[in-house]
Amino acid sequence: MLRCLELASQAARTAPNPKVGSVAVKGDTVVGEGFHPGAGQPHAEVFALRQAGEQAKGATLYVNLEPCNHYGRTPPCTEAIIQAGVARVVIGMIDPDPRVSGGGIERLRQAGIEVIEGVETAACQRLNEAFVYRVLHQRPFGILKYAMTLDGKIAAASGHSAWVSSPESRRRVHLLRGQCDAVIVGGNTVRRDNPLLTAHGVGKADPLRVVMSRKLDLPKEAQLWQIDVVPTVVFTGPESDPEKREWLSQRVEVVALEDLSPDMVMANLYDRGCSTVLWECGGVLAAEAIAQQRVQKILAFIAPKLIGGDGLSPIGSLGRDRMDQALPVKQVRWLEVEPDNPNSDLLIEGYI
Repeated sequence: MLRCLELASQAARTAPNPKVGSVAVKGDTVVGEGFHPGAGQPHAEVFALRQAGEQAKGATLYVNLEPCNHYGRTPPCTEAIIQAGVARVVIGMIDPDPRVSGGGIERLRQAGIEVIEGVETAACQRLNEAFVYRVLHQRPFGILKYAMTLDGKIAAASGHSAWVSSPESRRRVHLLRGQCDAVIVGGNTVRRDNPLLTAHGVGKADPLRVVMSRKLDLPKEAQLWQIDVVPTVVFTGPESDPEKREWLSQRVEVVALEDLSPDMVMANLYDRGCSTVLWECGGVLAAEAIAQQRVQKILAFIAPKLIGGDGLSPIGSLGRDRMDQALPVKQVRWLEVEPDNPNSDLLIEGYI
């Protein structure tokens, strides 16, 4: 099952589909492997069975997610498994999609195939946490990422922020972007940092770059307007300047929403098929996204340095005036970014 997860992770981007890997075993020998490369392409089980060929008959098939039992862009995997003559199927987790949930297992058992479920379930759920959230809530899974000093600042009082974190921490962020379907910033980030927001060749793919700007008071020269490699979408509100909107529309996609809010932007990204969205914005927009429950996971890089003063904080006001009103972060993990470096950044990961 752990090998299934390794295989599943090889896919660059599968949204809105889950990440799935599969391994066919005959006796003590692996006879077939595969993973789902992306929406519209064959599922992991099909690749594993193709590689196994005739040896699939009587074999055990491992897969980290319940095989589908419905027609979508591809035929049901359950029928391919049955036709291949597989004797046993070992499943990591049940598919939360109501079209599948439990139905795939039932179909296999009806065909006389032994089914074992619930193997390494926690790891399987973690791999596809964004897919599960998307299915259950009809919104993408939101991750808020920020880097701050030991005294909680993302920039000096002057606004200067290059660089809070170490090169290795930034490399990890590039990898993270490669795993996300979209990355969101606000207008202040565009004006202050002129970000590129790509995976910088480190991640497997570049995310859709998203800007939220109420009035479109954005610079005319910005790396985000260069869309020859990576597209950019700018979301704005009804009060935006028509001339600025027209000028920007000639360079990137501009979407005017009646209500420019994190919830409405995430609804639009859901309709575009996004599963995982990375918030790399400033404190004000981050607070809005948290308040509207559009952030489910926090990734905080903490650099061992102090800046003091009135530097910027990673999250603006949440309207909580007492410490006993603080929003709890759960399932927390603390990691050293560079374990062999005594001055390593820390990465704190948790869920809200």
